[in-house]
Amino acid sequence: MSNVVLTLKKLGIDDLVHFDFLDPPAPETLMRALELLNYLGALDDEGEMTELGYQMSELPLDPQLAKLVLISPDYGCSAEIVTIVACMSGGQIFLRPRETAKLADAAKAQFSHHESDHLTLLKAFNEYDQISRDEKRQWCWDNFISERSMISVMNVRRQLIGIMKRLDVPLVSSDIKGDGSFASADVRKALTAGMFMQVAYRQRSGEYLTVKDNQCVSIHPGSVVNNRPEWVIFEEFALTTKNYIRTVTVTNVDWLVELAPHYFDLENFPKCEAKGELEKAYVRVAHANRNKRG
Repeated sequence: MSNVVLTLKKLGIDDLVHFDFLDPPAPETLMRALELLNYLGALDDEGEMTELGYQMSELPLDPQLAKLVLISPDYGCSAEIVTIVACMSGGQIFLRPRETAKLADAAKAQFSHHESDHLTLLKAFNEYDQISRDEKRQWCWDNFISERSMISVMNVRRQLIGIMKRLDVPLVSSDIKGDGSFASADVRKALTAGMFMQVAYRQRSGEYLTVKDNQCVSIHPGSVVNNRPEWVIFEEFALTTKNYIRTVTVTNVDWLVELAPHYFDLENFPKCEAKGELEKAYVRVAHANRNKRG
């Protein structure tokens, strides 16, 4: 819904309540979309589109991913982020046939980054990209990678880079050594800056709760993040036999309050264990900022 709202705003349609939708959304759905766009900085407090919002509307992505691409140069890793976003948009990359599940898991482990499914996708793509065209199909077969998904990722990535160039968004890489490596913390911080509304916190009981709406969730068994970190961001909330979060990356509570203080406003925050940790983080970040100024 937020994509639709952003498009209508771009067209100059401000009275969304009385707009003649073919399938009118519930008022709550409309308000939630407006709130999300405001948190992302696409709309100001008066509901007017910002410059960032106009740029976001140019990208054929969900607003959170569009913002992620646009702000990633600030973290020195737009080349990595645009690849990750393309991987998230290109379909299921890792295959796991039931009859060869152990072999598929071992193949995926070659690309595994213990702090991030997103970085695992990036590592797999980077290796695929370096393989010669003649060898790509066999490489995909050997590594239980979907060739069709990888081709889709390549096409999406090419399209996004073209739009970035048109919008004067620089393509910069954290791979300062030029060896295909990347700065994990920079990429994870950029991911947090774009996906701060999709956060889960591990309680003392060991269960994860999504922040703000307090949904009890588990990290999907297919995730490479299996060391039960305290804070994670996630791409997808999936309701199957359990509430699972998929495509997970470890984040830092201090990053959350530094990057999205408007969202983690403690005055309007539900009472929970996460609130106490956020309060401590605000103190640490404020102290660090004072030291920088001093």
